[in-house]
Amino acid sequence: MVPHLTTALTGPTNELEQRVLDSMPAIERWFRLEWMEHTPPFYCSVDVRNAGFKLAPVDTNLYPGGWNNLTPEMLPLAVQSAMAAIEKICPEAKNLLVIPENNNRNSFYLSNLAQLKRIFHMAGLNVRIGSIDPDIKSPKTIELPGGGTVVLEPVIRTKRRLGLKDFDPCTILLNNDLSSGIPGILEDIHEQYLLPPLHAGWSVRRKSNHFKSYEEVSKRFGKLLGIDPWLINPMFNVCGEVDFSANEGMECLTTNVDALLAKVRKKYKEYGISEKPFVVVKADNGTSGMGIMTVRDVKDLAHLSDKTRLKMDTGQAGGHVHQVIIQEGVMTAERMNDAVAEPVVYMMDRYVVGGFYRVHAERGIDENLNAPGSQYVPLAFAESTRLPQPGEKPGASAPNRFYMYGVIGRLAMLAASYELEATDPEAEDYD
Repeated sequence: MVPHLTTALTGPTNELEQRVLDSMPAIERWFRLEWMEHTPPFYCSVDVRNAGFKLAPVDTNLYPGGWNNLTPEMLPLAVQSAMAAIEKICPEAKNLLVIPENNNRNSFYLSNLAQLKRIFHMAGLNVRIGSIDPDIKSPKTIELPGGGTVVLEPVIRTKRRLGLKDFDPCTILLNNDLSSGIPGILEDIHEQYLLPPLHAGWSVRRKSNHFKSYEEVSKRFGKLLGIDPWLINPMFNVCGEVDFSANEGMECLTTNVDALLAKVRKKYKEYGISEKPFVVVKADNGTSGMGIMTVRDVKDLAHLSDKTRLKMDTGQAGGHVHQVIIQEGVMTAERMNDAVAEPVVYMMDRYVVGGFYRVHAERGIDENLNAPGSQYVPLAFAESTRLPQPGEKPGASAPNRFYMYGVIGRLAMLAASYELEATDPEAEDYD
């Protein structure tokens, strides 16, 4: 079921689509050469927004928790990619330990764990789920709504290794974004592969670092295609001294919001875009739709309600927000049965394995859709007939549009690999 692409009629996205399709061999070669130099994150998901005049990533998650939203048709691609990823890291791997989030009993999240287990099992691994939650002291079986179960077992740490009773894994896969900090039980593991690395967690990672890397990637990709990188890149500023609860540091926020809105207005004028620009203020670390607000006019910042202040002050895992990224807002022109939608691209190793639309009936085109009430509708990424179709009119072919989403997703994944290299605490310095 392919959503109706309301962006199909007009706009530079169609020109961009045509440029991307015409350049497909050059694009694939460019990615191939990049992956010879850089290691892709083990897996990731990217939220993409298609404004009709601009197509850009707005968030990149290195611990994706929506694998249950991939359809059965997408699984063969995911399994192949899992095989490629494991083969590269530990070809003789036999056992894989998945470490989930603590205290998450959400049935969707648990179904995501079951799907991850299924994927790696089909890739030829014995897979068990080991919790580092101190409340889990013995194996716990949880029934899933659609049938099936998930078994959470307590992790055992020896001096040098992590495992379960009678289970010694060669590779440990984190599906826990470490937003509460890096637990001691995961530190100093040198004999096993820990994926993604600890510095990919939100206790270290910053969105501003990611989008700085993405800016670099988009400039190089823009040069390859002969396009303005702004068409695929959301501009941003950072403010590191905000205290919403004490109403301090608001000058920094106001100045940066004002400056970014002015830059966006200039771009809109250059492209003849009549929409009203907006920016999105987000906590610089953390995900899951917390600590986010849309600002359409800098004057609004002087009159924030107590409710908004409280929302902005509390980040993921209950931490206080002091550093924010101010990101150019990219509206979404995608619709699913009249509800606003945005594509989410799922990748493993260097491959796009599938995705879905995040759909929210009660949100506007310039609002965050990762909020209670959102639904997930599969994208037709992985059907065998869904390869790009050369010769189709731009905007008329869903497979071509999905290929373009996959290109944007991979650019964000490449930016994540640049970002992880730049923030690696154990990186060797050759200067």
